[in-house]
Amino acid sequence: MSADRKRSHAEERLRDEKVAWLTTVRRDGQPQSSPVWFLWRDGEVIVYSRPTTQKLRNLQANSKAAVHLRDIDDGSDIVSLEGEAVIDERYPQAAAIPEYVEKYRSMIADLRMDPASFAKAYSTPIRIRPARVRIE
Repeated sequence: MSADRKRSHAEERLRDEKVAWLTTVRRDGQPQSSPVWFLWRDGEVIVYSRPTTQKLRNLQANSKAAVHLRDIDDGSDIVSLEGEAVIDERYPQAAAIPEYVEKYRSMIADLRMDPASFAKAYSTPIRIRPARVRIE
């Protein structure tokens, strides 16, 4: 597959996949990986978190983060991003972003929430800007 085709395929997966793994690092150096819902928007990964999670405490101490998508082809369809994460309280809430609401509407309903109650519970936006991208 050509480099352009790989990039295009990776962007498609970043748009369409529902769950990614966000890896942060605890103060004691232990990596912590968490499954997260995310949105690929304007070259960034956007994640919404409950405000009291360990991943937020980790990012407050060390902004380095990695995001990985599940492998869908026995190790030959890897999308891995590494970069800086910013906890951005000024970023719009999940309910204010139509593509996020559309992507997760049924999963939000499965939580017995609507977009507004989800945005209230998962009120802390995290923006991850990739510095390194691995596509295989």
